[in-house]
Amino acid sequence: QVQLEESGGDSVQAGGSLRLSCRTSGYHNRYSRHCMGWFRQVPGQKREGIAVVDNHGSVTYSDSVKDRFTISPDNAQNTLYLEINNLRPEDSAKYFCAADGTSSRTATLRCEIAILTYAPRHMGRGTQVTVSS
Repeated sequence: QVQLEESGGDSVQAGGSLRLSCRTSGYHNRYSRHCMGWFRQVPGQKREGIAVVDNHGSVTYSDSVKDRFTISPDNAQNTLYLEINNLRPEDSAKYFCAADGTSSRTATLRCEIAILTYAPRHMGRGTQVTVSS
């Protein structure tokens, strides 16, 4: 069973930084090719994709966040990180870790922000980030 668990959310002042973590279990053993990423959501609003990374380390960022957000996998620790710098009040949201993968040699795995945001095979329960001005 694949499980994702986010942590690191907090209430911070604008201009500060946070590092969110997503610890996985049962994931890297299950898939030979994988895609992991982050999205966020404010209650009542649609999800907003942030970034994805595939098992080759290729990263894609949303244009709206790429200057302040850094996604980084630590496969040895089965953990995916999201570092956020220069936090703004509009960054306040619940942040979710999401993942997809395949063990097939022939199946296509599209590691794209939209797919992982709106149709992830696995996702965690989220961690809350609140930024005050």
